[in-house]
Amino acid sequence: MVRSNPNVILSTAISLDGKIGKKNKKIVLSSKLDKIRVHKLRSKHDAILIGKNTVKQDNPLLSVRYVKGKNPIRVILDSHGEITNNSKIIKTSKKISTIIVTTKSISQRNLSRLNNLPVEVIICGTNQVNLKKLLPILYKKGIRKILLEGGGTTNLSFLKNNLIDEIIITVTPFILGTFNSINLFEGNFDYKNNINKFKLKQMQKNNNEVILHYKR
Repeated sequence: MVRSNPNVILSTAISLDGKIGKKNKKIVLSSKLDKIRVHKLRSKHDAILIGKNTVKQDNPLLSVRYVKGKNPIRVILDSHGEITNNSKIIKTSKKISTIIVTTKSISQRNLSRLNNLPVEVIICGTNQVNLKKLLPILYKKGIRKILLEGGGTTNLSFLKNNLIDEIIITVTPFILGTFNSINLFEGNFDYKNNINKFKLKQMQKNNNEVILHYKR
């Protein structure tokens, strides 16, 4: 069977109790050493993908900074085109290729604003971004490997659609608790369809952190 989708590799850091952050508060879990590893990983991928919630929460740059290497294309899922012009991603979009993926529910005002920015706009889906339709579109653009650095909602959407090929998790020595915390996969899903689908391929210890690499 000829492959028409990019490989999707979920990359994240989690606390000991399985959380990736706090709502409305920026939490840094990874050490400097792990950040270097992640940026090296970014440089080996064609694109980084996140959702609009991560943009609002963290205002990330999504570039390669701690090592030498190319910046991957940044793909932002934003159903209503609400990313602001003062976000780091938009401010640097002249230098780093950026794709905003939105839907038919975007307002004409937001669509016009995005079309006047140095970004590529893809409309894919009615009210929510249709991931199964999006990935072949990205594949045709030459994107073969996507690093998924999403929040819990975006991660769950990829998991539900059976679109994650690998998972690389850094387990960090923090406990965030349940109050206002964000799970690795945020929301409800049928675990029976996902249990035992990933196998541990590699384990690495970096000082006080453990990096786990799973593949389908």
